[in-house]
Amino acid sequence: MAKDKTAYVCSNCGQESGKWIGKCPSCGEWNTFQEIRIAQESSPRQTVNNARSRAAASYQASYVAKAVSLRNISTKAEPRIDTHDAELNRVLGGGLVPGSITLIGGDPGIGKSTLTLQTVMNMTERKILYVSGEESAHQLKMRADRIPHSDSDHVMILCETILENILGEIGSVAPELVIIDSIQTIETESNDSAPGSVSQIKECASALLRFAKTSAIPVILIGHINKEGTIAGPKVLEHIVDTVIQFEGDRQNLYRILRSIKNRFGSTSELGIYEMMQNGLRPVANPSELLLSADRTGMSGIAITAAIEGMRPFLVETQALVSTAAYGTPQRSATGFDQKRLNMLLAVLEKKVGFKLIQKDVFINIAGGLKVTDMAMDLSIIASVFSSNVDMPIEDGWCMCGEVGLSSEVRPVSRIEQRIAEAEKLGFTDIIIPKRNTTSLKGKKYAIRIHPVGKVEEAIRTLFS
Repeated sequence: MAKDKTAYVCSNCGQESGKWIGKCPSCGEWNTFQEIRIAQESSPRQTVNNARSRAAASYQASYVAKAVSLRNISTKAEPRIDTHDAELNRVLGGGLVPGSITLIGGDPGIGKSTLTLQTVMNMTERKILYVSGEESAHQLKMRADRIPHSDSDHVMILCETILENILGEIGSVAPELVIIDSIQTIETESNDSAPGSVSQIKECASALLRFAKTSAIPVILIGHINKEGTIAGPKVLEHIVDTVIQFEGDRQNLYRILRSIKNRFGSTSELGIYEMMQNGLRPVANPSELLLSADRTGMSGIAITAAIEGMRPFLVETQALVSTAAYGTPQRSATGFDQKRLNMLLAVLEKKVGFKLIQKDVFINIAGGLKVTDMAMDLSIIASVFSSNVDMPIEDGWCMCGEVGLSSEVRPVSRIEQRIAEAEKLGFTDIIIPKRNTTSLKGKKYAIRIHPVGKVEEAIRTLFS
């Protein structure tokens, strides 16, 4: 019995090679070549070229592009398909675009399939085909029974992994939306590699893209995450699709974040928040009320930040614990915040404010399991560490925002009006903001008291005087 041949494919760009190479000659990345199995009767390059030729012939037979003048191209807004999920619509830019292909990625068990299934079950006005390559129809039915819904006759379930069979069933069912769960389990008969390999994912995604563009039927792909935290498969997969959405969160916490990484039809700065419950994912319209503790009176080490994630302002609770180091080397731990930035802020607090933290353990936690990247968190990090170190709580009704520089200056932040309005809406009485942001507030009146500061020392004196 003849042994199968093997080839090596770059996981970043899809470049093929007959042997392993350290640096990809096409994209320049290192250690990206992965071994794939190739059938005995064809060489690696012949297999790929034959698959590409068949795909190109199929595409040309169904759709022939013609050049048009740029002046004659219409600029009207793309029609949108309502998903009946306000958070998902926001991240997509208003809904699904006909003929678009969307990729949803996330850690195992985070809720990708649950989010997709509950979304399509609420779209009762459209016929939907849900293709599952991982779960049986019985498993999907049990999952659907846990999700509250009025009707599910419009959702068709297909448990299949062969791409040609899936496309054939799409032709007979004639759906208005197709879900593929997941792209890593789908394989095409024109490629002899194993399912989930670089070449299989690339060929299947390209075929589904051609189907979506020629039929104007949107396709949603669900993708796995590898150990590096990126979507499994070639990097070209993210270039093929129109929209890439990351579903983030800690499985031990209730909250999930839907974040747009790429969107050809909308902004990538939008963000959706969900709460995981027994009967599915519940969209969170006002995350500030859920992320803040009900009673913070007399608790040291807690500071509230008016943060911006995407286009949404919300208040985040920063928790800090400072204690004497039990071992020779003090610990620095941050959950939901950048570890390197924490070290920088601690150095500023020690050098400029005069607090000796060299023999102290410092632990930072962002309440709710969120990962916040807004630079305006800096001031609340320093305030919470200071509060815990001196064991003096910050008064109720105070919040803050501001980026801290290396010389302890409080730098201005973006969209200060939205931050102030959010704090005012939730009943806060005082807010500390960077002094340079006050120029944009001239002539505007707020019920909340505004305290502009230019240095970290001023902010600490304002909070603890």
